[in-house]
Amino acid sequence: MYIAIEGVIGAGKTSLAKRLAEKLNAKLVLESFEENPFLDKFYKDPARYAFHTQIHFLLSRYKQLLTLRQEDLFHDNIVSDYIFEKDKIFAYLNLKDDELDLYEKIVSLIERQIRIPDIVIYLQSTVERLMSNIKHRARPYEEEMKTDYISDLNEGYNYFFFRYRATKIMIVNVSEIDFVNNQDDFDRLTAEILKTEHPQMEYFNPSFKNVSNK
Repeated sequence: MYIAIEGVIGAGKTSLAKRLAEKLNAKLVLESFEENPFLDKFYKDPARYAFHTQIHFLLSRYKQLLTLRQEDLFHDNIVSDYIFEKDKIFAYLNLKDDELDLYEKIVSLIERQIRIPDIVIYLQSTVERLMSNIKHRARPYEEEMKTDYISDLNEGYNYFFFRYRATKIMIVNVSEIDFVNNQDDFDRLTAEILKTEHPQMEYFNPSFKNVSNK
């Protein structure tokens, strides 16, 4: 099974992916965003470095996810903290028209070679919780992160994933839970993810019963 965890910066997707991969003894695929030499410059001057940052991420994600097409003899499951398609969210938010046109031409040439997950877990949260998490983890290159940017990104993610149809998707409200430090929250969320059957789109709020749309 190939499970992909998604969410806005600060949603906890990497933390969940690590814990879930450990539980399943799965191959863990983490986005190598820290290797992008333009990221720190982008947060300081988005207009100037958006295209450089975007193309570096696109090609890095492509190279990494392309390896998932090969058979893994040591793991039955794969857990990733991103999907290739999410790259477009940042592109449409940050690139100018001429840059976006070139970006789309590149994407159209490579995206069909990428393996699609069996299910995507989208961690939905509030801007307030996201900013709190970003501040708490105190990554140097995120010091320039603006609330307005996270708000726009959050809207972009919601728009994208509520219309996502490439594979099964579970949308999880994580604004009031702590699956990193609270074992009960992690166990409950994991139980939902590992259910035998999932509809095409599913909503899970830990405070309420989940609702499915088949």
